[in-house]
Amino acid sequence: MLKVWRARERYVAGTNFRAWAFVILRNHFLSEMRRKRFVGEWDDLVADRVLAAPADQEKSVELRDMMRALMQLPVPQREALILVGAGGISYEETAEIIGVAVGTIKSRVARARVALEALLNGGSLESNRADVSTQDNVVVSIFDYLESIRAQHGLAAKPFDISQLANAA
Repeated sequence: MLKVWRARERYVAGTNFRAWAFVILRNHFLSEMRRKRFVGEWDDLVADRVLAAPADQEKSVELRDMMRALMQLPVPQREALILVGAGGISYEETAEIIGVAVGTIKSRVARARVALEALLNGGSLESNRADVSTQDNVVVSIFDYLESIRAQHGLAAKPFDISQLANAA
């Protein structure tokens, strides 16, 4: 009723007071219900599960497996995939760099993605995880390989923006 009292100057004389007061009280009730919806009871078991940080080891292993699978791809497919995927270079520019048709690059990238997925999901990686020591080395080695492809084809090194890596993840 205090809400109705505070809003008394907005009441228009000659209108239905009960309906006007009811609308104010109903809106107050609905606002309280919305607020209560976000308040819950604290459960220690649920909090422990929800607030626990996930293990970082899985991502590191997945990244090393991806690098191992990438190294098993045929060189033309690997070059095309790294230039387009990691390098962020368009299909047209990649075709110009390697000296083949745009359709060939699209085909190589598509076949490389399918082969990479098959290697990762099929579990048929030939090399050992120990061959790729840490997560940082994997990222560095991918970009080193990208720079070696650029150098091999006579291109200047392109400065890398770290935000591209964050957007890709």
